[in-house]
Amino acid sequence: MTEEHLEQENTSNIEQEPQSQTSTDTSDEEVDFELTVESVIEAVLFASDEPLTAPRLAKIAETVVKQVNEHIKRLNDNYKQNHNAFRIDQIAGGFQMMTLGPFNHWLKKLLRARSDSKLSPAALETLAIIAYKQHVIRADIESIRGVAVGEVIRSLMYKGLVKIVGRAEVLGRPMLYGTTRKFLEAFGLNALKDLPNVEELKKPPA
Repeated sequence: MTEEHLEQENTSNIEQEPQSQTSTDTSDEEVDFELTVESVIEAVLFASDEPLTAPRLAKIAETVVKQVNEHIKRLNDNYKQNHNAFRIDQIAGGFQMMTLGPFNHWLKKLLRARSDSKLSPAALETLAIIAYKQHVIRADIESIRGVAVGEVIRSLMYKGLVKIVGRAEVLGRPMLYGTTRKFLEAFGLNALKDLPNVEELKKPPA
């Protein structure tokens, strides 16, 4: 795919209204299940990326530790009966939702795919230049890095981190590159103004 095609693709994407990934409507009409202490515990464990102790779960769900243990046992019984791929296990003194061992083969494929999607040092350096210069032409990036960056930019565009934002008003009208909303999400930023100050990056770690 050429940069011209990518420009057309990005232009069409700009014209589309952004869509929310999750629904924020919590009206009673859309709730088709009974909200119980048990469902709250299940939701909290599902969302957590670390083990949660029974006292902590009890505090969150506004119940007592004994009931937490009873609800977890009942949830696990339901998971087993329904042949679900996960269980709530005791890990490091707490509870955590875990997938069952037989699924490890497929989970390893997922982890491998995530590893393949990591950015190389060259890609990170190029992305940093685009993020801080915003908006910048390829020649300026190559001048800073001292190497060709065409393939790196294309890779960043395929990953959705960089997009074509227009053309520079200079000879040849080269394309201008900028970062995307996905870039902000990937690096935990609310806006570009939240990028670390360049001088702060130069300071040695304390």
